[in-house]
Amino acid sequence: MSKHFHAVVWIDHREAKVFSFNREEADKVVLHPDHPTKHIHHRAGSAGGGHAKLEHSFLHEIASELKGCGAILVTGPGNAKVELMNHFTSHDPAVAKCVSAVETVDHPSDGQLLALARKHFKAADKATPQM
Repeated sequence: MSKHFHAVVWIDHREAKVFSFNREEADKVVLHPDHPTKHIHHRAGSAGGGHAKLEHSFLHEIASELKGCGAILVTGPGNAKVELMNHFTSHDPAVAKCVSAVETVDHPSDGQLLALARKHFKAADKATPQM
């Protein structure tokens, strides 16, 4: 994937969509864990509440795709985005420093996700030099 300054990630427990983009272009990579979880049942009172953890190799692969991007928006519908941010903080601090925001977003189309990300970064584009 060619690296643009901006990137957006949409993640859940089954896949991650990583877009590197500028005003006119966008490159997309879809990543999947080696052993995706099935439907997660929430169990009150159980350790972890019935949530399965994401595979570290999956999280490392996402971080690898984001290296070289200068500003990153992390999105997703559930806890996977929080697990991804915890991974960045612990294992990829350079990527963590580039994350400008984490937002809850259900299941947008690719076009909707890119429109959200471009809107998010529009003000930052004017204030931040892009290298």
